[in-house]
Amino acid sequence: MVTSPLVAIEEHWMLPELAAALEGRDDSLTLNRFGDHEQRLTDLADGRIAAMDEQGIDVSVIALTPPGTQALPPDEAVRLSRAANDTAAAAVARRPDRFRALSTLPLSAPGAAADELRRAADLGHVGTMVYGHAGRLTLDDPAYDDLWATAARLRQPVFLHPQLPSEATRDALYRGFDATTDLALATFGWGWHVDAATAALRLIVRGTFDRHPDLQLILGHWGELLLFWLDRADGLARAAGLPRAVSEYVRSNVYVTASGMLDPAKLRHVLTVTTPDRLLFSTDYPFQHPTRDEITAFLDVFPERDRPLFTTRNAATLFDLDL
Repeated sequence: MVTSPLVAIEEHWMLPELAAALEGRDDSLTLNRFGDHEQRLTDLADGRIAAMDEQGIDVSVIALTPPGTQALPPDEAVRLSRAANDTAAAAVARRPDRFRALSTLPLSAPGAAADELRRAADLGHVGTMVYGHAGRLTLDDPAYDDLWATAARLRQPVFLHPQLPSEATRDALYRGFDATTDLALATFGWGWHVDAATAALRLIVRGTFDRHPDLQLILGHWGELLLFWLDRADGLARAAGLPRAVSEYVRSNVYVTASGMLDPAKLRHVLTVTTPDRLLFSTDYPFQHPTRDEITAFLDVFPERDRPLFTTRNAATLFDLDL
């Protein structure tokens, strides 16, 4: 039984103007059109709150669905990042009892990303969501170091969300079937998660958390495969000359969220490599939509002392929420 507020931290939305600008640039937009996803994604008002009530969710931290603005040319990315952040801030202002927001950043314009993070933080955004690459630039590229320094200084957690792998990677690994299977293999079936895990691992290996020890990263889907391969990834620390094992960076600088995958087996494994104060609840709305009963059954798996950490306290601490 949930007795403390339930905070869901990866609840997606979409700006129609951004969806129009991305048309033809990112095949994963197809996933937004399944069922009633499109309607749910654009609703930041009564319909979304009704869905939250049905699930027993008290506060949703909303964030743009992939690929954000990173697939756009720099000027367009800056303009639409500002528009999206203004829209999300307005939704929070209308219902501060139910919503908080993660900003989106114009990573195709690296020099503008830190400025937009500062502006969004001033608007009240509690963190930001990014994706593993912007064109040929990976997140560990030195062009983004000012962004990570700013995020650490402002205590804005960074949610690293999966995105569609590059065209070259898709050609090499994720094509050769029918179009629907190709897309599924490159996205939710496998490619998304490898792409996000690799981006996180590159940030660690590049020494990002040594330069910015206060920077906090969030990974969805129980750690995007990384937490299931840490014993092998730890070998990278020796090869790269890192002062700590990869698993130590994970325990000190990475939070993990469920993304609607309410699987006790995954929870049990994750708790063997990190601690309960690093776990966050989320449903990945509207792509996953667990019922209130399914959520309650999963929360009952937690020891009573740890359940409030997962439902409320970890999110409140990380995002500085007044609940």
